[in-house]
Amino acid sequence: MRTPARSLVAAAVVPLALAAAATVLKAGHWRLYADRHRIHLTPAARRSCPDCRGASGWWTGGPFPEMEACGCWSERHELRIRLLPVADPPDEPPF
Repeated sequence: MRTPARSLVAAAVVPLALAAAATVLKAGHWRLYADRHRIHLTPAARRSCPDCRGASGWWTGGPFPEMEACGCWSERHELRIRLLPVADPPDEPPF
């Protein structure tokens, strides 16, 4: 049985496309989360940032120290793409 040329090309292109997408996300400092309901892209801290050096922020002084987020990731927007609607929980208890 011979495999059609189209399916061989598709089998070769898909891993290449996934590798290219992973490289672009890593170079752009993004984290990807995907499931059947959504695709969620969140910004990541840059290791080359002179302020936080990839630690995402720093602790402020005082009696109640707090974490201050670095602008290399906190000022960038998250991206969410909704795929399938999430089912509403039923009104009745399960048992």
